[in-house]
Order: sequence, then structure tokens, then C-alpha cells
Amino acid sequence: MRLITFTRAGSNTPEIGARLPNPSGDHILPFADVAKQLGLLDFPTDMRAFLGAGVSAMEQAKAWVQAAKEYSQLQLDSQGIHFLPPVMNAEKFLCVGKNYRTHLEELKRTNLIKEIPQEPTSFIKLNSCLSGHEAKVVRPKGITRLDYEPELVFVIGKRALGAKKEEAMDYVAGVTILNDLTCRDLQLREVASGSRFWTGKNIPGFGPLGPEIVTIDEIPDPYDLWMTCSVNGEERMRVNTKDQIWKISDILEHFSRFIPIEPGDMFSTGAPGGVAVGKENAEELYLKPGDVVECSIDSISTLRTTIIE
Repeated sequence: MRLITFTRAGSNTPEIGARLPNPSGDHILPFADVAKQLGLLDFPTDMRAFLGAGVSAMEQAKAWVQAAKEYSQLQLDSQGIHFLPPVMNAEKFLCVGKNYRTHLEELKRTNLIKEIPQEPTSFIKLNSCLSGHEAKVVRPKGITRLDYEPELVFVIGKRALGAKKEEAMDYVAGVTILNDLTCRDLQLREVASGSRFWTGKNIPGFGPLGPEIVTIDEIPDPYDLWMTCSVNGEERMRVNTKDQIWKISDILEHFSRFIPIEPGDMFSTGAPGGVAVGKENAEELYLKPGDVVECSIDSISTLRTTIIE
């Protein structure tokens, strides 16, 4: 199932639903309309509440998607909606850094790290920086080194406290994609000063997320996925998630030792190797106004972003 958060044309009210892939054009099944038709007035209306409602809400939504033809009159054309970040109000969005072996080599060459961490590390991605699929993201005035970072994100579906590695996937609702846009101008200054706030990753718009949460039952093996990134149709990177140092099982066990991880919380699992900053011709590769960036889980989902001045 492909879970999305969206607004309809002419409305500012976020809704949740499912994207129904179709060769002739995708359709959207709005859960609020189906629930209203069935008299289910207490069905969750935002993604975090939906995930928090547990198995019953998830199974109900899957049943609606499987019977989508029965609700054809309620379906919306995907061209008539505006995609929002699938989870807009996560309590915690933790981005695990330095998690791909190929990316670590890039960071060492460019002096962005001095040593390899011995356990998972993370920084906070602020909700205020998130944007949705097909978003137009402003490159701030004076910023010239804007980099792309496609990342696999795990969305948590039930509360985890003291979770063990062997049961980690029981807590995962699905996966989505983050383009962890990074202002290298600011990041280099922060590294030099010892700051860990990561301003260069939390500028408004610098968190394109989506387009959807692909439920975990549709992911054959999360540790064997090709993550790709293209700019204006040119593929810039292609890396397999096998290259991750810490898997979601390691990450969830580590971070849930003392802090409860709640439904709707997210873990981004790090940037693969191949970002602009690691290339000899980096200045040519940094994103410029007019660039269209596509981050993909190959053959599964694609997140598209346009950079504007």
C-alpha cells in the first residue's frame, strides 16, 4: 500500500489516503471520504494518528485499497492534489549519519569527518524544513554549494522501548525517501566550529520527503535496495543499501534503549556515496536554480524536487 498525505485543489486541509498506481494515470483514494461513506466517523485523519491506531486501522485501509473499484466515485486524479510530507508532525525524525561505507570515504577526503564512529550517530531533522513530492525548494541567496543526498527512511508503526534487533522489523510500518538537501557552505563552517545543530540541513524546504510511505509488506528486502539520484535526467549515483554499516535493527535497538520511539517517528538511514561534495568537479555538480532532482528506490518509488532561486 502507498500511503500519502495531501491537500486537494482549492483546499489547505491535509488529508491522508492511498495512491493507486495506474498505467493511465494514478488515482488517490481519500480515506476520509471512504470512512464517511461507511459511517466510520472516528477514523484517523492524519498519518501519525493513523499509524498510532495500530493494526486495525492499517488492515482497514488495506481492505479499502483492495476493494478500490467499489469506491471509484470517491477517487481523485493525482494531478489534482498537492503532495505533502507523508508524516508532517513526527515527534522524532532522527537522521543517522556516516552510515554508508562509500560515503565515509568521501567525508574523510573532504575533511567533513575526522574519525569513523563506533556506534550509530544521528541529528534531528526539523518538521519545519520538510517539503513534499514535486516541491519547489528555494536555494537561499548567497548559497552556492547545495548538495543532494537520497536516503532510505524507515517509518515506525508502533511504540518501541528497549527493542531488540531480532524484532526490529515488527515496529516498522514502511519506508519512504528523503532528499536530505545539504548546504555545504554552512556545514563546513559548523564542522570547523564544532557545532552539531546542522543548520545547513534544516533550512525551510531542505527536507523533501515522500512521495509516499510504501508499507513494509511491499518491500522484498530493505537491505538490498538500489538508491539512485538523478539531476535533470542524468544519474549521479546508484548505491545498494547493502553498503549500510548499521541496519534498521541496529539503529532501533540503539536509540530505543532509553527513549520511547513512537508511531510516526522516522529514521533516515544516511546518505550513500556519490554526493557532489565527494567529487573532484563538485562545483559543477552542486544544485542550481532550475535543476530537477529525482531520488528513487529503484523500481519502487521516486521523489521529485525542483530547485528555484
